[in-house]
Amino acid sequence: MKTVGYAAFSDDAHMKPYHFERRDLRANDVAIEILYCGVCHSDLHTVNGDWGPQPYPLIPGHEIVGVVTAIGDDVKNYTVGQNVAVGCMVDSCQECDQCHSHEEQYCRNGMTPTYGAPDRISGDITQGGYSKHIVVREEFVLNVPEGMDLAKTAPILCAGITTFSPLRTWGVKEGTRVGIVGLGGLGHMAVKLAAAMGAEVTAISRSNKKEAEAKAMGANGILVSTDEDAMKAAASSFDLIIDTAPVKHDVGAYAPLLDIDGTIVIVGQVGPMEELMTPPLVMGRRRVAGSLIGGIKETQEVLEFCAEHDIYPDCEMIKMDQINGAFESLAKGDLAHRYVIDMASLSAE
Repeated sequence: MKTVGYAAFSDDAHMKPYHFERRDLRANDVAIEILYCGVCHSDLHTVNGDWGPQPYPLIPGHEIVGVVTAIGDDVKNYTVGQNVAVGCMVDSCQECDQCHSHEEQYCRNGMTPTYGAPDRISGDITQGGYSKHIVVREEFVLNVPEGMDLAKTAPILCAGITTFSPLRTWGVKEGTRVGIVGLGGLGHMAVKLAAAMGAEVTAISRSNKKEAEAKAMGANGILVSTDEDAMKAAASSFDLIIDTAPVKHDVGAYAPLLDIDGTIVIVGQVGPMEELMTPPLVMGRRRVAGSLIGGIKETQEVLEFCAEHDIYPDCEMIKMDQINGAFESLAKGDLAHRYVIDMASLSAE
């Protein structure tokens, strides 16, 4: 299948049109015309080479919503014309304990990311959603619930599941006291999801300038992390903190905010952190943990949860040729919304 996308050809993150071919359908494959693709901060990190050398040319994008255009002979769950989605991974071994327990993201043999990794069968490098078409094995295609706004659904496939998974794993329910560090692309989704679960949600930010937005999302208010008196007064007041800050920072500053047996879950920064002082952890049996997206079953669950509760990311729609400007904005700071590419704009290239 000949198609076109926008690719990075070096670590300067400058995206340009790239004509390439998708593989022929295998028996268990689904071919998808991409309608919308979200722009994730990890796309910028990856194409910039921040997480190591990359196999350029590389097409990023792992927040994909589209329509089925063809199916392999053995496909049972999808039909041509159906609205579907693809998230951060497109394959795994399907045989290990983690795959059998629907935690493919922790596949013992390594899951296959949607872009930038060798295909498990052909060895070709996977290319992502900043393109017109994609071919994915059936087990990693997701159903978009009927009636969802397709233009706003795409970021749920990363920002949504990345925050939904720890909320579910740590048992958030009505009355759970949850703090959300950061109100960017991940943080604002965490606030919305936790509030819909019935939690008592507080946004934790360096200033109160986003307090009105936080309350509109479902938070009770903002705890200003630069206010020493406010931080002291908030000691032991959270059961769970979801830390979405995407840069190196002092996670230990938030530890005293946890109650006994509380947990901070890091979902934003991938890389070094400030040195961690252990007394707040030891004195309160508190924990610092990490979490990586979610399995396919849980990703389907978050789509259905968002459909049921009418939850969508705050989105700004852009055209494909605006991606370099979007990357520049991401590099300058943590945006309080998600960019979504209208892939219809690629037809004009």
